[in-house]
Amino acid sequence: MDKDMQDVLKKAEVLVEALPYIQKFNRKIIVVKYGGSAMSNEELQKNVITDVTLLKLVGFKPIIVHGGGKAISSWVSKVGKEAEFVNGLRVTDSETMEIAEMVLGRVNKQLVTMVQELGVKAIGISGKDSGLLHVTKKLSGGQDIGYVGEVDKVDPKILYDLLDNDYLPIVAPIGLDDKFDTYNINADDAACAIAKAVGADKLAFLTDIEGVYKDIKDPSTFISRLTCSEADELIASGNIGGGMLPKLGNCTDAVRGGVNRVHILDGRIAHCLLLEIFTNKGIGTMFMPDSDDMAKAGA
Repeated sequence: MDKDMQDVLKKAEVLVEALPYIQKFNRKIIVVKYGGSAMSNEELQKNVITDVTLLKLVGFKPIIVHGGGKAISSWVSKVGKEAEFVNGLRVTDSETMEIAEMVLGRVNKQLVTMVQELGVKAIGISGKDSGLLHVTKKLSGGQDIGYVGEVDKVDPKILYDLLDNDYLPIVAPIGLDDKFDTYNINADDAACAIAKAVGADKLAFLTDIEGVYKDIKDPSTFISRLTCSEADELIASGNIGGGMLPKLGNCTDAVRGGVNRVHILDGRIAHCLLLEIFTNKGIGTMFMPDSDDMAKAGA
């Protein structure tokens, strides 16, 4: 058998392996939180958008929730301000909020354009549209850090309307409070809140790490599957630190809020979404309910 035929057969095997997953998740909602290095590298951007577009074309109902922290910091510095963070949250005065909204709006429409270049209809919105994300002021360790919002209510009607009309929604994490003041929202928090509100079957976080480790310094301690109680134990052990702690909290919160599966994936790996969803082995860390017998079967 020549090499060309072997390559063709390998592609056929990949499609056959993907078929059960395509059938299983047909018409199911998947929320993809898109951020990190995958947003700042043009090739990785194209890979991520291609993956999400493919999910749409094979029958999924994807929603993208995007960040833009690095771009916001860049523009903050351009106006002579210095980015300031408290416990990983951006201190956001009124001027910084104005910059953040401008930058996130620009990023949002760039993503819309990329999706539409691939032949899929997309609409970019923020959490302000149709009252999607309602917030209260979020404190950091009791400290007021400005216009940083905690999502306390989600009205998903606009998302359902867009999905029902065959659009791919792309959401910028900005919300309004009771006084209609504008607040910046951590994109992980926004994605988690939206995934719970729409009853997503999957929530995928694209990050700058491969997944979860018991010991980040020891590659052999990588964890491919975690139940919520196992994640709680890992957090309590004190071995998890930095930005991973709130991300683990979001993962377990989403699962306990009704999301069937939550994935932490390395967005720097080309086509990480497809590898995780459509292959038996997967590549990231998957979170699942404690009571799910399928977890023991490796589903």
